[in-house]
Amino acid sequence: MLIEYSNGGSGFLIIPKRVEQNQTRIFDRDKIISTSSISNSNSGGNYTVPNSISDSSKNLNSLKNVKHTSSSDGMKFHNNNSNSTNNNNTSSNQLNNETNIDTSFSTANYTNITAQVGSIVELPCTVQHLGEGTVSWIRRKDYHLLTVGLTTYSSDERFSALHLDESEDWPLKIKYVQLRDAGLYECVVTKHPPISIFIQLNVVEARAEISGPSEKYLKPGSVLRLTCRVVENIENPLYIFWYHNNRMINYDQHRGVNVSTEPDNRYSELQISQTTITHSGNYSCVTNNAVSSSTLVHIFNGENPAELLRDYGIAISPSTTLMLSLLLTIVTYQIFCLCAL
Repeated sequence: MLIEYSNGGSGFLIIPKRVEQNQTRIFDRDKIISTSSISNSNSGGNYTVPNSISDSSKNLNSLKNVKHTSSSDGMKFHNNNSNSTNNNNTSSNQLNNETNIDTSFSTANYTNITAQVGSIVELPCTVQHLGEGTVSWIRRKDYHLLTVGLTTYSSDERFSALHLDESEDWPLKIKYVQLRDAGLYECVVTKHPPISIFIQLNVVEARAEISGPSEKYLKPGSVLRLTCRVVENIENPLYIFWYHNNRMINYDQHRGVNVSTEPDNRYSELQISQTTITHSGNYSCVTNNAVSSSTLVHIFNGENPAELLRDYGIAISPSTTLMLSLLLTIVTYQIFCLCAL
């Protein structure tokens, strides 16, 4: 008979069909008594009990966890604890393997992100096998702690951390980006030892540009053509509006104004086929997410006042030229009104 013990040991125990009266009994209630030999009446041989059975207390506990089944060849013993022990060891090994997995970043270190003034930007930080760690964001130029987990520690409410359950992404969200937001940001995983990566944020300021000089001189009846292009932009504008002084004139066809704008709102053209004195003034190209641009248009009869003064050898500054042009425009407009009456 083979006996298997929970501690891994084993031994053979032979149960004879008949035991002589002068031999010691093997099982004595709560303990096991060792014996040197057992006689088998059928074969007449002596069988030695292994020494491992002599440890009464240890083997008793092993035998309590043994179940046996009968068979024609004798008794078979099975250890009930062996399967549970193996299962526990397997679970323990799996837990250790999960614990030993190193935390790492999927986001490349020193990733460059470019954002436009006034836009919303998310700085990426993807962490694999975070475990019990915590993700924090730090602004490096002043070592200001911005977020820890999903809690914002900055008084600037434009900053916040984003995270969805079962996701490995922990981006930093910045609303209404300003030029001062540009710089280096650090995504830190608080574990032992802590690890981190850096994200470089570049901020650009989009602007509208009206082609040509900042001042234009025209005679009545001539064609005024202005073009505006939006540059240094990452996001397309929602619109491009043209203003004459303080009036939006995109839809002033009845006043001879025609405006055409490309679908992406990055380029627009204004044209007036027959200009009059009333078309003089400041023209501005305005978008929702770029710095506007302006140009001054002078429409009058006669020569350019600046060139006229230069012909007489009079040196004038640009500011003086502007004042003279405005004065001449006002006088011409008043004369035009009087003539209309």
